[in-house]
Amino acid sequence: MASSPPKKTLNSQSSSISRPPPAVKFGRRTSSGRSVSLSRDDDMDVPGDSSSQTDYINYTVHMPPTPDNQPAGSSGSTSDPNRSAPRNKMERRLSVMKSNNKSMLLRSQTGDFDHNRWLFESKGKYGIGNAFWSEEDDNYDGGVNMSDFLDKPWKPLTRKVQIPAKVLSPYRLLIVCRLVVLFFFLWWRIANPNEDAMWLWGLSIVCELWFAFSWILDILPKLNPINRATDLAALHDKFEQPSPSNPTGRSDLPGVDVFVSTADPDKEPPLVTANTLLSILAVDYPIEKLSAYISDDGGAILTFEAMAEAVRFAEYWVPFCRKHDIEPRNPDSYFSLKKDPTKNKKKHDFVKDRRWVKREYDEFKVRINGLPDQIKKRAEQFNMREELKERRIAKEKNGGVLPPDGVEVVKATWMADGTHWPGTWFEPKPDHSKGDHAGILQIMSKVPELEPVMGGPNEGALDFTGIDIRVPMFAYVSREKRPGFDHNKKAGAMNGMVRASAILSNGAFILNLDCDHYIYNSKAIKEGMCFMMDRGGDRICYIQFPQRFEGIDPSDRYANHNTVFFDGNMRALDGLQGPVYVGTGCMFRRYALYGFNPPRANEYSGVFGQDKAPAMYGRTQSGASQNSQASDIESDTQPLTDDPDLGLPKKFGNSTVFTDTIPVAEYQGRPLADHMSVKNGRPPGALLLPRPPLDAPTVAEAIAVISCWYEDNTEWGDRIGWIYGSVTEDVVTGYRMHNRGWRSVYCITKRDAFRGTAPINLTDRLHQVLRWATGSAYLNVGIYPFTSIFLVVYCFLPALCLFSGKFIVQSLDIHFLSYLLCITITLTLISLLEVKWSGIGLEEWWRNEQFWLIGGTSAHLAAVVQGFLKVIAGIEISFTLTSKSAGEDEDDVFADLYIVKWTGLFIMPLTIIVVNLVAIVIGASRTIYSVIPQWNKLLGGTFFSMWVLTHMYPFAKGLMGRRGKVPTIVYVWSGLVSITVSLLWITISPPDDVTGGGGISV
Repeated sequence: MASSPPKKTLNSQSSSISRPPPAVKFGRRTSSGRSVSLSRDDDMDVPGDSSSQTDYINYTVHMPPTPDNQPAGSSGSTSDPNRSAPRNKMERRLSVMKSNNKSMLLRSQTGDFDHNRWLFESKGKYGIGNAFWSEEDDNYDGGVNMSDFLDKPWKPLTRKVQIPAKVLSPYRLLIVCRLVVLFFFLWWRIANPNEDAMWLWGLSIVCELWFAFSWILDILPKLNPINRATDLAALHDKFEQPSPSNPTGRSDLPGVDVFVSTADPDKEPPLVTANTLLSILAVDYPIEKLSAYISDDGGAILTFEAMAEAVRFAEYWVPFCRKHDIEPRNPDSYFSLKKDPTKNKKKHDFVKDRRWVKREYDEFKVRINGLPDQIKKRAEQFNMREELKERRIAKEKNGGVLPPDGVEVVKATWMADGTHWPGTWFEPKPDHSKGDHAGILQIMSKVPELEPVMGGPNEGALDFTGIDIRVPMFAYVSREKRPGFDHNKKAGAMNGMVRASAILSNGAFILNLDCDHYIYNSKAIKEGMCFMMDRGGDRICYIQFPQRFEGIDPSDRYANHNTVFFDGNMRALDGLQGPVYVGTGCMFRRYALYGFNPPRANEYSGVFGQDKAPAMYGRTQSGASQNSQASDIESDTQPLTDDPDLGLPKKFGNSTVFTDTIPVAEYQGRPLADHMSVKNGRPPGALLLPRPPLDAPTVAEAIAVISCWYEDNTEWGDRIGWIYGSVTEDVVTGYRMHNRGWRSVYCITKRDAFRGTAPINLTDRLHQVLRWATGSAYLNVGIYPFTSIFLVVYCFLPALCLFSGKFIVQSLDIHFLSYLLCITITLTLISLLEVKWSGIGLEEWWRNEQFWLIGGTSAHLAAVVQGFLKVIAGIEISFTLTSKSAGEDEDDVFADLYIVKWTGLFIMPLTIIVVNLVAIVIGASRTIYSVIPQWNKLLGGTFFSMWVLTHMYPFAKGLMGRRGKVPTIVYVWSGLVSITVSLLWITISPPDDVTGGGGISV
């Protein structure tokens, strides 16, 4: 029997490891997704007659060079103990296994690599996502360890989620089709005038041309809608995990300052503001990197003491939220939830903790509600004490007798420590009124310590063992106000907070919230930070979150949710330069608010902007146009220190302390330079140092920058910060940033980021739209109010047709009806697809269409009239409420929906309704009693009148109140309009059978 040649051992194989790897004879991608290369040495012999073409004893398994799905063996693998030279990466990825079972690595049916058998025989272990073995087997096969397989590639923090092509492609095609049909329809309308009623034809043509232009402006941005998604796990791994540059795993995220603005505690209840503050203090963000500020523009002691109470309650509420992962972290909203509070709660003491905190919150609400009486009673006691003191002094000076004219004591408002309140008093006096008081800045919650402060088992009857009980810094700010200064309303208050916060905390980012908009998603700030810290995030000026509202009636009668705008238009604008700033729920880059251009900004010139050149501005050009590429690269990796604007007091003011914070904020807002494609980045671990504690000079400087004179002869409100001179300063502020080259991002989170309240009353809703319309700045938004002029005319056209017996076309021929049918079908299909990609409901879309006509004929028209009068004659018109009826059921959550508040904004929509109803009656009567009835013209006019009345239905329902009772003023106005229209029409177009002598010719 012939002896088989000796087999090569592992030692012999390892001695020839420098040879090129054998050719791959079999390679497969197995069912688990692993790429496996199976090869056999040329001099390997297989004994026995039962060996076949595909049976092997020894295999060389080549692992792909990716970090995931790489198995490794422990005890089942052997290595050469005599090897001293370290293996290279390719050698370490080669593992050789021996077994006497020649079919160990093959499945009997498919011939694929048998992973299950390999794991069993080699005792290999799989972890989650990567190969894993225990710590005792850390050194494997000549120096291979776990870190070689856990080196993760660079991961982006955000990604674009494209709209499915099956939805977007037909949507774009239909838009093009409607544009073509619209063009031919307008061409046909112009080429075929109505000779019998040229005035009707002319009015309709002008309106239709404007509507086509307005529709094009509205639809073109929607050609490229996008969705975005964030990766919070990647953000955590990149900024909050131990690394060589961050051994302790302390957060390397930049600081965030949260601004809340309020002005009047009577209109904005302090309890609502306090709940918003509590949701901010409990947010899921590094505590030492978060600071909260409230701007009380009214200087009210009620707001001041309510915030102090909120900070005291936060000492229990914030750790409770962290311990039990509470959502939402607004206590009023949380305790009002209808769902089971114990769902997904696993800690045994949750019910006890919740019951205790609920009792504390109820007591907190009682204290807040009792603050007005408590403050007044305290003021009376202190004023009485002062009066007695003054009387005693007067008696001493007057020989024991009071002076004849008595003693006059100022009725002051007192703080709890027995000093005068520096803000507004209950009885206004000089230096203590809403428009005349000193600046106030109070640090109510100090700067937290850098290291976590863990609670104990008895923290106010709660067990906070292992829970960080620190509370973020919070400051109350009320800027100085004096007569003779233009304080610029909310925009001026926001700019004051920008300067004060820069000196106190200088967070690289600013989150702006209204007092009734609270944080509904505790991770919302981190969601926004994913965009700012991602590659290219240094060119983003702000992250706009959608506005979501609570307390809206189930039918959303007046489109208060505004989902068509927030889920449709804003998402579409995100595909261009970015969404507009809507005033709240927006995270700003502080550096962008200071009026600087973005990094790598370009300037475009030429007729069509075809010539592009780098923008000339401070940091990249340093005042010269011939800087070298090396200096540009260095400026992208160093803090901003050489911008010529930093030393100009006329730009930022004369506070050098504030000016010194600008380069720091710019540097801290940069993304991590952890990848070669990241430009203008900062090194990891640069933000690990603690913030310096606040001292008296720092606070004094912060008070100085909120003085009423600080902005004199500066560019605040013109180029820096919130822009002045507009009712809607938010839209203009965002527009200025876009104009400088910044871009914005729209962030829609799975769980709503913020929630607030919206007016459900018709009058309040119209006044809100009026305020928005008066401050429109963008082209497609600014033209929107002017559409109201043509919309009002078009709403009267059906009535004019019915009155005159004419129509906008000569006759309802096949061409007109075909064009009308095509336009209607394409518009319907476009709307359905828009509903599909935006995620809004059909009912929401229809409510938006109805309120588009209601608001267009009332608030938008008033905004245009107000704007014309202000520009031409300098006249300011204020549309105020003239009457108000109280709700009948105060226990009803939606009682305000049925309150009727008469306002001048009702006049035009009510006139349109009455005129169209009268026109339908007159048109029907004329046609029925006519010798030759023209039913086609009656049908056309009635159809368009019903179109108008159907859109006006929510307005009419709002006028009727809860029980459908029409107010008396509606009857009076309807009668006046009907009589006036009838007499006017008889005068203009008298009946044909009336003779000059008064006789009737038969």
